Amino acid sequence: MAVKQEHNILVNASTEQIAEVRNFVAMHAANVGFTPEDVDDIRLAVDEAYTNVIKHAYNYDPSKKVTIKVGFNGSEFLITIADEGRSFNPDTYSEPNIRERIMLRKRGGVGVYLIHRLMDHVEYRKSGIMNEIVMSKKL
Repeated sequence: MAVKQEHNILVNASTEQIAEVRNFVAMHAANVGFTPEDVDDIRLAVDEAYTNVIKHAYNYDPSKKVTIKVGFNGSEFLITIADEGRSFNPDTYSEPNIRERIMLRKRGGVGVYLIHRLMDHVEYRKSGIMNEIVMSKKL
C-alpha cells in the first residue's frame, strides 16, 4: 500500500536534537490516531534508534546529518531513520540477557532489543553510503 502522508526532518547527529526528533515523530503518530501509550512506545523506539546512530554510526560527531522520515499508509505508521555513518549489521546482533543485565545493574546495550519489542516490524537497509532503519507500527 502506498504511503499517503509523508513528512521528514533533517537534524544534526546530536543528543541536543533528541527532543526535536521525539516530538516530531510523536506528533505525527498522535495525528494518525495512536493511543498515548502507543505514541510513547513509538517515541522510545525512535529515541533508541536515533541515539544508536549518534553513538555508533557517527561516533558522537554532531556535524553529521540524520534524516527522520515518517509516513502513514492508512493502517501502518512508518519511521525511517537514515544516516551515512558506520552501518549496523543485524546478522551479528545477539539478544541481550535482560535478567542478567538488571541483576548486574548494567546500563545500555538494550536499544535494539527495545526497538524490536516496541515496534511491529524493523528492517535495516544499506544502499551505497546510506544506512536506514525502517520501523513500523500498525494502527
